[in-house]
Amino acid sequence: MTRPPAGGPSRRLEVLRAGALTTVQDQGRPGWAHLGVPRSGALDPAALRLANRLVGNPEDAAGLEITLTGCALRLTRAGTVALTGADADVWIGDGRLGDVPTGDPNTGDPNTSDARRTGPHPDVHLGDRPGDVGRPLAVPAGAVVRIGPARSGLRTWLAVAGGIAVPPVLGSRSTDTLSGLGPPPLRDGDTLPLGDPAGDPAPVDVTVGPPTPAALRLRLRLGPRDDWFTPAALDRLLGTAYTVSPVSNRVGARLTGAPLPRAVAGELPSEGLVLGAVQVPADGQPLIFLADHPTTGGYPVVGVVDDVTPLAQARPGTTVTFHGPQR
Repeated sequence: MTRPPAGGPSRRLEVLRAGALTTVQDQGRPGWAHLGVPRSGALDPAALRLANRLVGNPEDAAGLEITLTGCALRLTRAGTVALTGADADVWIGDGRLGDVPTGDPNTGDPNTSDARRTGPHPDVHLGDRPGDVGRPLAVPAGAVVRIGPARSGLRTWLAVAGGIAVPPVLGSRSTDTLSGLGPPPLRDGDTLPLGDPAGDPAPVDVTVGPPTPAALRLRLRLGPRDDWFTPAALDRLLGTAYTVSPVSNRVGARLTGAPLPRAVAGELPSEGLVLGAVQVPADGQPLIFLADHPTTGGYPVVGVVDDVTPLAQARPGTTVTFHGPQR
């Protein structure tokens, strides 16, 4: 667990630019579903655990989950940060304004053929130095950490030595975007307390995360309400491709594609929902529940996805197919 800060100058993380959606997350709050509280937590728990190990934190320390557009943060005292998940440009500097560098930030070569490292970068200031996703990064006191937009995938996780030390709610510091438990999503100007570092940064040069696939193939276990759908609907579910909808979020990944016709009319009384449940609303389009899912619902659940972690990096338009455990 994150240790609260000891006496002396407080260690804080100042939010200069929050981005589209940046939330505090840890490994979640399991065990409260009977009270209507979902697990929440990082959408890719392993990625946050890795970031914590890189900075010397316990694996259950709270960090930040950064969605798509990046963010900018300032450490009030010297510390170590690490990012995992979606690849993005990272810059560390004092925030002085000046000409925006071009070319490869690692070599300074203006003729680099690496297109992702060329051209103007609106967040980069004179004196900034580049960093990398997947390694510990030393940050001087007062320095600004700028994380650019994800080049592929959707979410990046940031750990800072000592962990985010906001007060826990039901044993977790995670933001639950559905119920409102935990701290609210970050806004420009917010300040987050940091705990005291618990260990040394990992002695590694860089870690390599899994690539972001262009299409996802998810293993699905049918039930408990697959009998509410026609045989043709089940064949369609397991035999056609869907795409991730732009209205997806931490609650669920909404899919668009061939609708699933029902064999049973009417509605169910509300019943329990679990992580990965594939609910089918009245429009017949599947919805895969993620970390901030409700704990009950009245639409039939046609099946449950074994592992929803790949959906953490699924941008709108990503292709999703299902297969049964026998395939």
